[in-house]
Amino acid sequence: MIRWIVCLLGSLVLAASVSAAIETYTFDSPEQEARFRQLGFELRCPKCQNQAIGDSDAPISKDLRAEVHRMLLEGATDQEIKAFMVARYGRYVLYRPPLDRQTLFLWAGPGLFLIIGIGLVAYRIRLSKRAMTQEISS
Repeated sequence: MIRWIVCLLGSLVLAASVSAAIETYTFDSPEQEARFRQLGFELRCPKCQNQAIGDSDAPISKDLRAEVHRMLLEGATDQEIKAFMVARYGRYVLYRPPLDRQTLFLWAGPGLFLIIGIGLVAYRIRLSKRAMTQEISS
């Protein structure tokens, strides 16, 4: 009896997830659809952790996709759409923020850490070589 109830509840859960709504958008041209898909991967969901609005199931991502679709149909450029999203949600919404004073460390940080790491390794090698030569000469 318990197995039957567990199977029934499992079936209900699976049925609920399968019946989730799938968004469909119509476009005036294949180019608009390609731009929509590209923007869906260039804009980040404000709620999700590092997930694009094209991949996210969050309600805010659904709203953002609808907004991008509306703006595309109205003839907005990609830059205008991104500017609108940045004005509304901040630079966090962009996967590739522009290079300026506020994002300089974001862009230069990985290279800077690599250079510091190489410098530290070279320093440690030099110290160990110096210690070895002092041991040999003693």
